[in-house]
Amino acid sequence: MDKFFTAVRLQEDLCKGCINCIKRCPTEAIRVRKGKAVITKEFCIDCGECIRICPHHAKLAVYDPISILDNYEYTVALPAPALYGQFNNLEDVNIVLTALKKFGFDDVYEVSGAAELVSEISRRYIEEHQEDLPLISTACPSVVRLIRVRFPNLIEHLLPIKAPVDLAASMAREKAMKDTGLPGDKIGVIFISPCPAKVSAVKDPLGYEKSDVDGVLAIKDIYPRLLSLMKEVEEKKEIENLAISGKIGISWGGTGGEAGGLLTDNYLAADGIENVIKVLEDLEDQKFSSLEFIELNACNGGCVGGVLTVENPFVAKVKLIRLRKYMPVACNHLAQEKVTDWEWTEGVTYEPVFKLGLDMKESIAMLAKVEELCGKFPGLDCGSCGAPTCKALAEDVVRGVAGEQDCIHILRQYIHKLSGEISKFDN
Repeated sequence: MDKFFTAVRLQEDLCKGCINCIKRCPTEAIRVRKGKAVITKEFCIDCGECIRICPHHAKLAVYDPISILDNYEYTVALPAPALYGQFNNLEDVNIVLTALKKFGFDDVYEVSGAAELVSEISRRYIEEHQEDLPLISTACPSVVRLIRVRFPNLIEHLLPIKAPVDLAASMAREKAMKDTGLPGDKIGVIFISPCPAKVSAVKDPLGYEKSDVDGVLAIKDIYPRLLSLMKEVEEKKEIENLAISGKIGISWGGTGGEAGGLLTDNYLAADGIENVIKVLEDLEDQKFSSLEFIELNACNGGCVGGVLTVENPFVAKVKLIRLRKYMPVACNHLAQEKVTDWEWTEGVTYEPVFKLGLDMKESIAMLAKVEELCGKFPGLDCGSCGAPTCKALAEDVVRGVAGEQDCIHILRQYIHKLSGEISKFDN
């Protein structure tokens, strides 16, 4: 599998060549070349900001179609906690879970149930690894990828624990095999995702070799049909008792939910990719002290803000708060569950994708050239060249994928100079 698999793609026929996406991308992964956007997948972290900002809907997320359910004899739905925040006046998650079975799934297994186990595993891990503090959450794949390519000094602080979705997938498959007697490859474990980063985490996981998730559906794709099925379930009073999580698990759907499950005050929780980058920069500069845990979510509001959801993230977060009001604190505990394979089996390695040269000498020379070019460019960061900033264009020139005259100000100076020389020749 390509280590730079990305789930965010361009639909070229819809792209108008505007510069909205290049200005919004936090890792400067997008350029406009020949009137169309181009995504450099080595730089992309699947945050989905380009999908969110594109006025022409030319950016899209790649995920599985609903027809993937037909590929398996038995299917299990893994609903993300963020799913519950999409519905108005929801008082019982069992309504959603029962509707998922009517949708076509044979069984459901809440990711929020596994999240409670991850919270307890994390508490124990932090207690036993005080030398690695502060530990950074690894639940958001975009944040892990960002650290991997841009903040190598922070890799050692990543919490080496599988995300709740992967733990839920392995436990759901084990349960299904026991219940049905079917072999594992006949069972499809399908995650209902709020964001494209989860797709990449399934296709190309970091920290372990293979995900137990067989497919990923988008919340926005199943929402319309699920809504009607929920009404049917309520009207016919066919609600099954399928829920396996409490407040801690449901809270993972919004910012601060994971950190809250650790039962500590020495934490920091931030959301929104710009805020995440600022926190990581400050952490790299050692501006934080006495912190045990740092929870970072690329999307505003947390997972409820993913681009594959339908509800406003801040409204969805309030809905989760209301929903969990009368829930027990937690329904899953390590003493009651036998949990294995929760820890990463592979280390996350630094990928110097932004590095200019092959060695120190070449890098210094190329950086000097970048500085020289930045002195020539106007410093307006207008984006007319197809790059987000003048510095980004200078780096592209040094890499050999752009020219100085891509800058319209440099081109204008060149044309004026050329026309002056032609005038002298005519005289």
